[in-house]
Amino acid sequence: MRHIVVVERELELRLILSPECGIPVPARLAYRTDDPYAVHIVFHVDSERPVHWTLARELLVEGMFRPCGEGDVRVWPSKAFGRSVVLLALSAPAGEALLEASVAQVSAWLERTLRLVPPGSENEQLGIDDELAGLLAQ
Repeated sequence: MRHIVVVERELELRLILSPECGIPVPARLAYRTDDPYAVHIVFHVDSERPVHWTLARELLVEGMFRPCGEGDVRVWPSKAFGRSVVLLALSAPAGEALLEASVAQVSAWLERTLRLVPPGSENEQLGIDDELAGLLAQ
């Protein structure tokens, strides 16, 4: 049985309502070694249940440096009030949201996930080779 490691970080994002106005949104970033390609974000908004989004870790990493993504999730670096931020645009049938996060906080958390599961080694975490070897040995 594989040992599952979870890397989490609580942080406060800013929901951008206009260039001058935003409201704080508490959120939790989560990365699990049993789902090594994905990043999970849970937004604690004023609703009965938190809002969950899942996106590719690679998309978030690349979005720290240059605009990337298309469709439902787009990520890009920016500046806000003289500080480095990363913007996350989410689109769903229920609506759209533009969120801002501190580059320092997100990159420190991403660095922990990248040390745990380096890029290119994600497939090893899935244990597919071990499962296949077990099936073939039977």
